[in-house]
Amino acid sequence: MSVISLLDVRIREDRLADAPAVVHDVLAATRAFDGNTGVQVARDATDEAHWVIVEHWASIEHDDAYRAWRATPEGASALGELLAGAPTLTRSVVDDSI
Repeated sequence: MSVISLLDVRIREDRLADAPAVVHDVLAATRAFDGNTGVQVARDATDEAHWVIVEHWASIEHDDAYRAWRATPEGASALGELLAGAPTLTRSVVDDSI
C-alpha cells in the first residue's frame, strides 16, 4: 500500500528568504530516493513560516528506508538549519478501497 507522509515544519523567521532554495535542494534528493512517487510543499495561506511537506511513497518500507537514510551522515540535510523547532511527521496508509 502506498503511504503519504506529512512533515509539518515551522521555518525560522530569519531564514524565510533562504528557505525556498534550501528546501528545493533537500527535496531533490527526496524525489530521487527509491520508492518516492512525488513531493509537494504546501505553505500556510496566513502564516508564511508554516509549511507542510507532502511526500508520496510506494510503500511504508520505502518511507522507512528513506527515514533511515536521512539519519545517516550521507543523508543529512540542511533542513534542520531552517527550523524554528522540531518537525512533526504524520504517516498515513492510502486506502484505495474507500
